[in-house]
Formats: sequence, structure tokens, C-alpha cells
Amino acid sequence: MTATTAYRNDYPAAVREPKDRSFHGDLFSDPYEWMRAKDDPRTQEFVRGQNDYAEERMKPLAGLRAKLFDELKSRVQQTDMSVPTRVNGYWYFARTQEGRQYATQCRIPVAGPDDWTPPEVDPEAAPGSMPGEEIVFDANAEAEGHDFFRLGGIDLSRDGRWMLYGVDVKGDERYDLKIRDLNTGRDLPETIEQVSAGGCLTPDGKWAFYVKVDDAWRPYAVWRHRVGTDAAEDVEAWREDDERFWVGVGMSFDERNIVIGTGSKTTTEVLTLSVDDPTGRFQPFIPRREGIEYDVSFACFEGAGDDGADVPVAIVYHNVSNPNFQINVIDMRRHEPPYALDEGVVVAAGSPYGCERGGECSGMPVGRPYRNPDNPAILDGASGLGIEGIAIHRHFVLLSYRADGLPHLAVMTKQAAVEDWRAGRPWRFEELHPRPSAPLRNPHAERLYSIGAGGNPSYEAPRLRYSFGSYTLPGELHEFDPATGEDVLLKRIRVLGDFDPEDYVEHRLWITARDGERIPVSLVWRPSVCHPQIEGSPAPMFITGYGAYEYSLDPGFSVPRLSLLDRGVLYAVAHIRGGGEMGRAWYEQGRRLNKKHSFEDFVDVTRALEEEGWADPKRTVANGGSAGGLLMGAVANMAPDLYAGVEADVPFVDALTSILNPDLPLTVTEWDEWGDPLHDASVYDYMKSYTPYENVPTAVERLARFGTDHFPRIFVTTSMNDTRVLYVEPLKWIARLQEPEVGADAIVKIEVEAGHGGTSGRYKQWEEISYENAWCLWIMGLRE
Repeated sequence: MTATTAYRNDYPAAVREPKDRSFHGDLFSDPYEWMRAKDDPRTQEFVRGQNDYAEERMKPLAGLRAKLFDELKSRVQQTDMSVPTRVNGYWYFARTQEGRQYATQCRIPVAGPDDWTPPEVDPEAAPGSMPGEEIVFDANAEAEGHDFFRLGGIDLSRDGRWMLYGVDVKGDERYDLKIRDLNTGRDLPETIEQVSAGGCLTPDGKWAFYVKVDDAWRPYAVWRHRVGTDAAEDVEAWREDDERFWVGVGMSFDERNIVIGTGSKTTTEVLTLSVDDPTGRFQPFIPRREGIEYDVSFACFEGAGDDGADVPVAIVYHNVSNPNFQINVIDMRRHEPPYALDEGVVVAAGSPYGCERGGECSGMPVGRPYRNPDNPAILDGASGLGIEGIAIHRHFVLLSYRADGLPHLAVMTKQAAVEDWRAGRPWRFEELHPRPSAPLRNPHAERLYSIGAGGNPSYEAPRLRYSFGSYTLPGELHEFDPATGEDVLLKRIRVLGDFDPEDYVEHRLWITARDGERIPVSLVWRPSVCHPQIEGSPAPMFITGYGAYEYSLDPGFSVPRLSLLDRGVLYAVAHIRGGGEMGRAWYEQGRRLNKKHSFEDFVDVTRALEEEGWADPKRTVANGGSAGGLLMGAVANMAPDLYAGVEADVPFVDALTSILNPDLPLTVTEWDEWGDPLHDASVYDYMKSYTPYENVPTAVERLARFGTDHFPRIFVTTSMNDTRVLYVEPLKWIARLQEPEVGADAIVKIEVEAGHGGTSGRYKQWEEISYENAWCLWIMGLRE
């Protein structure tokens, strides 16, 4: 079926009302910019019409959607609970119950100061039914009467009495903060309205700090609230005037300081204020320096002083001398803050290969093995080495890093760390390898693990918790004792039914892009029903990517994905540049004036998989969301012949128009990511050459460029309350795709009560993913 014959004359009509946009000598006439007026009756009618049209088109898939939903639901342990985590005097955990949309937060008092073994709690019991169990927050009760509900974090006083929490009932990521007395279960009279998520209470529960947003919805100022007083009496404690910067506030790990973090995409600063002086002035820990990112945490080397006294230390994570970040430990006895970047002892440093500020190493391949004699031995020879953080507890130290396109975790005892620090030698970290409860029975198979520290909020805990999972192995939570090597499984996500991880295969391969860079690709399939690379049987393929903001698409298990794999789909993840899979250089090579590398990498990966017999182009569907939605629009324009369908979720497809307008939410802060087309003509020209809305080819243009007028079928999701990618972008794109001269088969599903993350509530989200997967399977010809 050609794109022209796929065009349907019953698309909802979109009025063409040209509005000129003129910058740097270029004139663009935009026929659908009028849709930016959300309350315009024409916009509202267009939204209703598109939703009605999508519902009509999707009716034949109602049975498949229901089947996918039932499969998903039947595999999930719907009544369950998380492993209790100790915070001060309580063990906290979350319960989920069959038939209820949201989790219920609960707690049980600790048995005593040395109680570090999680209590045995019946997962089948009702919230609050166990001896000593209290309900901290029941989102199901709080969500009653709302079509959308999201909890914007919880913070508690040290004694566990006072709780600060935020609620969003629109999906616009603006929260109303409230304070609850958990002794009575009642909220205090004051409400702090329409602020950013998060905030914190001082340990004594007497003060709350939170962040307000400006007219562009940028978190810009920290405010102080005295608990028990009218919010109208609140005071601004600190303000960020640079429009590129976002602001956040929280409590330091040791609860000695209130900490403000402010940062753009390329520059950060940390300010602190002692909890003993909550009405004082915040002071920079290290003064900001343009183009330098850093973060800081605090700990103590107990008894490490020459006189046996404790040594207070600051752990600074920064890129002042290493573009792929390094960690310095500062002895805070030497002087009072402010401190200097690069002060202290280096613990670990990343690879500068391929980085913009890598000096003579900038031109070296990203994947070249890196060696640094000052690094821990486990980092020697790593490729794409990026340092991601360190956590120092009373009994152990954790190091997080990236290497060879995957996350890693290393550990050592606190005693060994102090010895190495005092001796001035590399620290003796050992890699923490996943110890799955279900090891592979096939010795020739492989698993691509994601591993990370989790559930370690207490400085005093004697053992560390870490979690891991892969594409085929459900996530597991373990507890590890670095002193003895004992490793205990605390929980494994249970998949109901006849699921067996050995029925599925995961594989990492590397594909060479057009400029010679090697791109990591992850593949998952079920060999009993999918036979890729066997002659004459290329698989239907679902391929996804993101490629922005240094965000990595790391391996992880997905229950909904099983329904695709069981139907013979090859699932592929293209770890393209713009993400962070291979460290900072990977990100830098896919942003600003290098952005097209992201699109080219995805196209080159798709083409290679199809040419090498892995996948069938007539049954290949691509998927991406937000900045990954921009990717989808770009690759559909660049290589329509490679894709049968494209699913773009909340897609950033009118990028140039948005980034040109500094009054829109997020725009100024995004210039560090995409470039500044408002003031730089070269950036304007570059962005105009790829932004999807402005580059949709007509059927005639496709025939001339590609030898076929084929264009992938398009399915789009968006939300009217999205504040990150405004609804107007995908609506304008859909209107353009549906024009007769383009001839695309394009539908859009528009949520009117949701935000950037889609609907809320787990059953609603399951319905949503089933809806989307049904469309993808239909495009692949798998309709049962």
C-alpha cells in the first residue's frame, strides 16, 4: 500500500492559517501555529475530532488490546509489598493490593538501635493490619475524586511525626505541598500551592524548604516555611536569576545541612546552610565556574585522625580537570568553606577519550581502553569509562561507574578506604557482581545486567543493598556485607504464570555507524518463536532509542514486553549518541551541532539489522518518547523505507519553534542541550535542517529521494497538561502528516487529564501500554 492510497479523506479537518516566523533572514510560514491557543474552540474541536478518529481506527484492535491487558495483569503479583527499609526509628515499606491503582505507604517501629534485619511482614495482609503497623500515606484514598493523581515525594522529620508531601491532580507537575501530623493523621491548616516537586523538612520538623517556579515554569527560588504558620508568611531564602538554571533543595545525607543544588546542562553549584541555623544565609560550598559541573556529599572517617579523632570529609564529584568526571575527597579540617574544585585526594577518574575538553585525548576513539595509575585497579583498561558517584557510609563505601556501555558498582569496607586514604594510594575497590537467584543454565548464553545501589538511606547500616536485573531476568534486591562477603537475596520480582527466563535470549552487538563509530545495540527475543538471522526468516522488530540529555537506556526487565516476545518480535535497543551509555563523550557527540549523530546512528543500526537478516523492514516498528519522539520524527523523514510504523510518545517534534521562544517553559534551560537558535544563525540553520515538523516530505519528494512514496504509519500520544513537551507540537505534526500531499496514515491519542508521563494509576497505565502495543503488533502483522 502506497502512502497516497493509505491517506484517508475522513481525517478531522485542520484549518490552515499561516503565521510567519522570521529569524536570521529565514521566513517560515506555519499553517498550524494557531493550535497553541489551548482554549481556542478550533483547538478543542480538533482534539475531540482526533480522539474520536483514533478511537474509530482502533476499534478493530479492541480484542487484541484486551488480550494484551489480560496477559499483563495475569503475570503481575498484584497484591505485594516492597522490602522494608530502615529510616531512623521505623521500617518503611509500600503495599500494593489487587484492584487498587496506587500503593499504600506503611511503617513498623524498629525493635532497637541494633535492629538492621528487615521485619517479616505478610505481603497478603491489609495495610495497617500487622502488629505495630501504621499507614503513612494511602494514595488510593487521597486520589478519590481525581482522574489524575501523582505524589510529589514525601519527607519526614527525624522522629517520624511530621510528614511533608506534595500532590499533583492535573498532570502539569505542579504540586500543592501539605504537612501532616502522623500522630493524629491530620493535615495542618497551611497549604503551599503550585510549587515544584520535592522539598524537605528540617530534622526537628520545625521548618520546611521548597522551590517555587517562575512564569516559564522554571524552578528558580527556595522558600522557607515555619511549620504551623500561614504560608503567606513564608520567606524567600535564595533565588537563582540565571534563566538557564534549575533549582532544587533537600537535606544532606548526614542531615547536618540544608542543601541547594542549582544547575544548567553544563554548570552546577551547591549551597549549604546548617540545620542549626535554618533562618541563616545559604553559602556556596564551591563557587560556580561556567562550564563546570559538581556535586558534594558529606561523611566522616571515624577515628582516622592522628589523635584518634573523627575526620569530617566532603566528597566532591566534578569535571573540572576530567570531562568524564572524577571524585575528590576533601579533609574538612584544613579550612572552612568555600572550597576549591580539584581540592583534596582523587579517588577515581573517568576517561577523557573523545570528550570536548579532553585535550590531546579529544580525537581518540570513545571505546579505547583507558588506563590511569591513580585509579582503582578494577577500572584499569575500561572502555567508555564514566564516573557516576560515590557513597561513603559508616561501614562501607560504594562507587558507581559506567564502562563498556553498562553500569557497574564497586564496594570496599570503610576501614580499607581509610587505610588507603591515609597511605595516599589507589583505593582497593572490588566490583560487585550480580549474584542472580536463577543463574543461567546455558553456559553459552549471556545477560546484560543493570546494577545499582538502592535502599541505603541510613549512614549507620552495617550492610549495603544493591539491585540488579536484565532484559530477561526480573529485578532482584540483595543485601551484601563487604566485611564477610555474605550476599542475601531480599526480594525478586515475581512473574506469574509459566514464565521462565531461560525461554528468552539477550545479546549485545556493536554496529558501525556511517562515521566509523561503533554503536552498542541490545537485542532480546524468544528463540522458540523468533528465528532472526536464519535465512529467509527475518523477524518483526520493535526498535527503540532516546539519545539525549546523557540519559542511558540500560537493560531492564519489562512484563509488557513479554507479550511482544512471545509473539515472535525481536526487541532492539539502539544505544545511540546523545545518551550516556559510553560516558560524557557519547553525550557530547549527540547534542547541539552534533545532534544529527543521534538520528544517523538509529538509522544505521536499523539498516544494519535489516541487511544482516535480523529484521524485516516491512514489519519493523520504531518507538521513542519525548526527545526520543524527536528522534522518531527525524528518522521517519530521513529513512521512511526502513520502517513499517513509528510510535512517537509525547514527541518533541516542533523543536525549533519551541527553542526560539524564551517565554515557553524550559526553553532557555534547553539551549545548553540543543544550542541557541535565537542568537546563533548557525544553530538555527542546523536545527531547521532536522526538526521533524518542518521537514516532513511530501509523497512526491519521497519518490524523488527514496525511489518510493512509502511513509511509515504513525501513532502519536500526547497530553494536554504536559509542561515539558507542549501538546501543540504533536498536534501540529499530526495535522501536517494528515495533509493530502503528505499522505501519511497517522493517528494521535490525546490525554486530556494527564501530563508528560501519561496517565496515573497502574491499571490505567497497563491499559495504555496495551493500547500502544496492540497498534505496534498490528503494524507488524501480528494480530492475535
